[in-house]
Amino acid sequence: MLTDRDTLLRKLHELRSEHRDLDTVISRMGEQPVDQLHIQRLKKRKLLLKDEIMWLESRLIPDSIA
Repeated sequence: MLTDRDTLLRKLHELRSEHRDLDTVISRMGEQPVDQLHIQRLKKRKLLLKDEIMWLESRLIPDSIA
C-alpha cells in the first residue's frame, strides 16, 4: 500500500481537503430543504475520511520510546 512518506503526506492532504469540502457542502445543504438521506450519506463519508486521516497521521508520527 502506501509506504513512501511523501505519498502519505500527499494522500493526507487530499483527504483533509475532501473533508473540508464535505463540511462546506453539508453546512450549505442544511440551510435549505433537501434530502436528509443524502446529507446522512455525506456525513458518513466525512466520518470515514476522518478515520482515514487519523490512521495516516498515526503512520506519519514515529513511535516514541517512553
